[in-house]
Amino acid sequence: MTTLLDLKSSVLRQVQRSQSLRSRREPPPPTASSPLTHCPDPLPRRISEESVEFFERMNTILQKQENMMRAAQAECQRGACTVPPPQEHVDQAFIPDRISRTELDLLYEEAVYTVVNRVGVPSTEHVKSDDELFIYLRKVFDMGEEEHDIILQKVQESKRASFSLRVSVMKAKNLMAKDANGYSDPYCMLGILVGQSPRETDEKKERKFSFRKRREKLEKRSSTKEVLPARCIQVTEVKPETLNPVWDEHFVFEIDDVHNDLLHLDIWDHDDDVSVAEACKKLNEVSGLRGMGRYFKQIAKSVRSNGSASSGSEENADDFLGCINIPLNEVPVVGYDTWFKLEPRSSASKVQGECHLILKLFTCQRDTTLSKKDTNVSIHKKLLSQIVEYEHAHVKREPYNWNGQVSPPAWTVLTHHAVQTDLSPLQQAIIRWQCYSSHHRTQRVCYSLLLRLLRTIDAEWDPPAVRGDLERQLSDSFRLYTEHCLCLMKNMRQVFPCTSAAAITRYELMLRGFGYMQNMRAFKTVCPLRNELHLDITTAVKKGTAEWYENLIAQYKPEDGTLEEQLKKLVQVIDGVCADVQRAQNIYNKLFYSAVKVDFFSISYRQLEKQVADDVNVAMERVCGTLEQESSRLTQTMGETIFELYMSLKILKGFREFLPLKDAKMLALTGFHNWFKSSIHKWLQIIHDRSCDRIRQAVDTDKLQPVQQAKHSSSAVEVTACFSQVREIWHQLAWPDSAGAFIFVTRLTDNFCSEAVCYSEMMTRKIERNQLGRDHKSFTVQLCIALNNTEHVRVFLGHLPRDLDWQGVERAMEESCGVEGKEQVYKALNGQLFNVDLDLHREAKRLISLLTDKMLPELRRYIQHISLSPDSINNDDAVSPLMKYLQDTMVILTDKLVKENLARVLQCMWELLLRMILDAVTENRGVQVEFYNRFQYTVETLLQFFHAKGEGLPLEDMKSGDYKVLDEELRLNKCSSFELIEQYYLEKISHQKTLKHTRFGRISVKCYYDAPEQRLTVEILHAADIIALDANGLSDPFVIVELCPHHLFPLAKSQRTQVKLKTLHPVFDELFYFHVSPEQYRHRFACLTFTVMDYDWLSTNDFAGEAVAPLSDFCWPGRPNASAAGKSVQPVILHLSRSKPSEKPIMRMLEARIGDREAQEFVRRLKEIEKSMEEE
Repeated sequence: MTTLLDLKSSVLRQVQRSQSLRSRREPPPPTASSPLTHCPDPLPRRISEESVEFFERMNTILQKQENMMRAAQAECQRGACTVPPPQEHVDQAFIPDRISRTELDLLYEEAVYTVVNRVGVPSTEHVKSDDELFIYLRKVFDMGEEEHDIILQKVQESKRASFSLRVSVMKAKNLMAKDANGYSDPYCMLGILVGQSPRETDEKKERKFSFRKRREKLEKRSSTKEVLPARCIQVTEVKPETLNPVWDEHFVFEIDDVHNDLLHLDIWDHDDDVSVAEACKKLNEVSGLRGMGRYFKQIAKSVRSNGSASSGSEENADDFLGCINIPLNEVPVVGYDTWFKLEPRSSASKVQGECHLILKLFTCQRDTTLSKKDTNVSIHKKLLSQIVEYEHAHVKREPYNWNGQVSPPAWTVLTHHAVQTDLSPLQQAIIRWQCYSSHHRTQRVCYSLLLRLLRTIDAEWDPPAVRGDLERQLSDSFRLYTEHCLCLMKNMRQVFPCTSAAAITRYELMLRGFGYMQNMRAFKTVCPLRNELHLDITTAVKKGTAEWYENLIAQYKPEDGTLEEQLKKLVQVIDGVCADVQRAQNIYNKLFYSAVKVDFFSISYRQLEKQVADDVNVAMERVCGTLEQESSRLTQTMGETIFELYMSLKILKGFREFLPLKDAKMLALTGFHNWFKSSIHKWLQIIHDRSCDRIRQAVDTDKLQPVQQAKHSSSAVEVTACFSQVREIWHQLAWPDSAGAFIFVTRLTDNFCSEAVCYSEMMTRKIERNQLGRDHKSFTVQLCIALNNTEHVRVFLGHLPRDLDWQGVERAMEESCGVEGKEQVYKALNGQLFNVDLDLHREAKRLISLLTDKMLPELRRYIQHISLSPDSINNDDAVSPLMKYLQDTMVILTDKLVKENLARVLQCMWELLLRMILDAVTENRGVQVEFYNRFQYTVETLLQFFHAKGEGLPLEDMKSGDYKVLDEELRLNKCSSFELIEQYYLEKISHQKTLKHTRFGRISVKCYYDAPEQRLTVEILHAADIIALDANGLSDPFVIVELCPHHLFPLAKSQRTQVKLKTLHPVFDELFYFHVSPEQYRHRFACLTFTVMDYDWLSTNDFAGEAVAPLSDFCWPGRPNASAAGKSVQPVILHLSRSKPSEKPIMRMLEARIGDREAQEFVRRLKEIEKSMEEE
């Protein structure tokens, strides 16, 4: 309720202020306290320059958000950047300890041992030369030549590495069908053939070895070169009824001679209980060399028979499906993982299909110092760390973007060491992750490398394979990397600035890696307690944001200096915050949400918004306290600073639209506008004063020349530009409070209106000053431009309801204060607009009057020419001078005036000409009819001229007002005296019909017509409320009844009733008869007049009132009064009137006709009545 009362008071004040505009239709005397109505001399140059600079500063403030958006877009559209990103500072606790020299020597021995014991076929990426590898290792370990020779000799004297072969029989495909059902029951037998000398190899290169069961005994052989030990023979499971078996079985064979031994594999179709598979199982139960020898001889015999006819004829024998022979010296360093084509035992054998094998050679015993006291995983990790540090140090271009690729010698050493130490792909992946992530904490690498390493771990992950120390080490590496990333997130604004494309790219990759890591199976397994990393990220972001803001405050120090200086520094702080929030929304938030599903923008915005609100609230409390003091005045610079502070806060608050809906409520800046209420009121006054200065300057400098293609001049452009800028200031304020918005909109509307009126008044005075000494044409041109200027500003004001969103204010007030509040808004604002429209029209009329005053002498001369032209001159010649003058003027007006002003000027000229012609006609009553006909022609010519075939004034507008008066005057002056008298009675009849109640009383009569007798009977029944005309307060009334006009009823005489003494309500009840022919009653002006008189004994009778009744009401066929039943009709009540005849134009026209007897007689009788009225 209080709010509604306050709004009512505010509305009343605003309406009172707006009414002052209406009072300016009569300009008050100028006062020094009225800056709008007092238009002093041109402004001093300093004041005008200050106004210009003021609005330029305002424009800069208004464009702040746009500039910020443009800068943000420029950052988002950043191109490739070669400038390295800032250093990623890390706590010293994250930096690992460096390895000692002794440990380096032992590690170097391990590397040399690896090179010396290399096996396998090197790939094209590997280095084949030992010397080249030794040169590289010496550089890596900073090893001198003498130290190298000592270690190399030690390695060469040590025991050579023992190798084993891991074989994985995965599957086969497209095998030959050996069974009747179209399938086979395949199984594999595989073993190692002991190495042979090169000569023996050449002799037997045409033979194919295969495992084959033989029933007969074979001869004893002393040679052991073909003996196949039991540990070297393995067999897979039988896969029934398939041609594409899947085994996925794994075997390990010890290798005696890795350079000459050969892996042999047979695939058989299982047919009966007695088979090679069963024999191999029995063989694995044999103990001792003798038993193994006997079995091998049986196999050898089968080989020598090489598939003789007897073997194919034996019953219950397994069918051969193919074999594979792989020399171990052909196995690549990293092993085989491929499909091998099955081979026949001889050229007569038919086989088909392929078998998928995975082969890998590794050392089962290493004679080095480190291998005896440390694990292979730990040794490989140290070796990789040493090589990575060396390789990274020698990267020349963008070392921060190193993708982890090492040189061929490094890759060769690392590959051989991983193979020799039998490190699984998962172990290698974990080791690489540990090394590179640890190295990254001291020397930056590309985050895509770390992401790639994490993906490798995830792809190879096998929880049972990671236990003990390896699991603990992996957990530690995840923990350290997590803490490292969280530290970088906290300092992200310094480490990953948006100004560096490289830094943002790195940050995106880091977040992607971090997000990938927290979803890894490995991470969830080894770090089960770190399952809420998003909370850690949120904490890091909050802490980093708070620290960044504190650093910003420390940089600008807004608590130092005067109050104005403090506010300016706060503006800088908030602008910095806005820029940071903009970057958060445009860049950082997308990175965080896509990578780790964290709403970075919401976290940082809420943190910064709260801190900014706390600081600004404290500062604005001091400002409001200062402004509330009576002696305090808001200076312009202080006002600009407060406005800029408000705009900066509004920009910051505007970012809430990017928050989730649930987070956008109850923010600290929700009601920040309340801190600025008192300041904004005074700020609007400063804007108003500056606008007035700007308008005055615009008028002073205006040359009254049209700008470009327009018809207004520079001052109109400047005024509307000023209004537009003030309107934009209001739009940017975007005041959210409905009551406050209404007060401010009312204030702004009032300012606009008063400034517009001030401008129009100044333009009028400028024209008034300029008219002296100017010719008619140049003055007309300047006046047209001034009119257009006023109209240009008026049109702008017409858009205020839309520009200031009056409907929005009305809706808001209706919601807060009900329908009454909406009506108050409507009345106040529309009242202001209505008043200013009247004022601007008044000023426009003043300007137009200057034009018409200039034209008046010429127009008067041309009207006089028409009036005095003799009848011998035709109408065209009499009117042509006037029309030529108007045509010349019209050319200028049409060219220089906008459409609205042209219509106004033409309307004023039309009205002026009508008045001038009317004056000429009224001054010449009673002259020849030709005189009036000429002016009638003039009026019609002017009507067509100003109408201009629809391009000018509308005919309905032109034929109103003075036109009707003039047209009636001309028409009546052309009538005869009888016609004027008839017109007089027509007007009285028309007037009688409009009377309802009068103070002169009424008379009751009954009239009826006997058509066959052509007799009109008039019964005067009674009268009531007659006016008192005697001293006793009564009257002695009687009624005179007569047919009028007299020239229509020349034989009819007037009749009268008896006098009724001392009464105001006489009863007459008298009958009167008149002869009326149809030719007479058919005239519209034929009527009965009832004149009520007061009888005086000693003087003339007094006129009490009169009434008329048209005969058409009684005599026309079909009327009830004109039938036989006319006597029974109801009486007619006629109200009396007492008008002065001399006030009628017809009386003046008749009186002017001195030589007309009928006219003079009619005038005489009416004057007698008027005289009796005057004597009363």
